[in-house]
Amino acid sequence: MNIDENKIDEAALALMYLTLHEHNRAWKQVDWEVTNRLFEKGLICNPIGKAKSIVLTDDGLKQCEMLFNKLFVKNEP
Repeated sequence: MNIDENKIDEAALALMYLTLHEHNRAWKQVDWEVTNRLFEKGLICNPIGKAKSIVLTDDGLKQCEMLFNKLFVKNEP
């Protein structure tokens, strides 16, 4: 199967919007490979550690909301 990891990363980032707290923190909820890629892209701070949440960068926070709206919000007629 040919998987588009960028689409997986976008969906994961969009879902983080559902668990945002303390302005820029989201619960760790996705596979380590995905969080590592998001870290490499500069969208989250280093996910390695005992904390149960990750910190989104400013760019990550903006993209998180934008992707959530793009992927999951219904367009009103």
